[in-house]
Amino acid sequence: MLRSGRGAERTLRLSTMKRVLFVCVENSNRSQMAEGFARARGGTRVDAQSAGSQPSGVINPRAIAFMAERDIDLRTQHSKSLQDVGDAAFDAVITMGCGDACPWIPAKRRDDWALPDPKHLSDEDFRCVRDEIEQRVTALLRDLGIEART
Repeated sequence: MLRSGRGAERTLRLSTMKRVLFVCVENSNRSQMAEGFARARGGTRVDAQSAGSQPSGVINPRAIAFMAERDIDLRTQHSKSLQDVGDAAFDAVITMGCGDACPWIPAKRRDDWALPDPKHLSDEDFRCVRDEIEQRVTALLRDLGIEART
């Protein structure tokens, strides 16, 4: 039986969305920025999430401020643990250079972006990490068949 209406549209949208998880230790800087870029650039075509192996419980105010420079609001996101993202399959899991501190999570694609934690970097260097994350997220979305919005 064919379903029609809103429920069918939602089911189709969810089945065609790409699920992406960004992981770092504290889930307060790099993975939060990557999630923000993926949501903003991928729109309804991506289910972007982030988590930490040892979440700090807060998003770094500098990450919030520097992402606002790109018109991306991180204030609605929150720092969470890997247990909070559930066990549904991911199309891509991206770790942020956290080595053994980030456990292996099954996915169709796995990458490690060995990026420095910008927490203690100067504002200029923090922005450089942010910009590198933006470029990598855009490339990831393209690889997943998602035309990134600007």
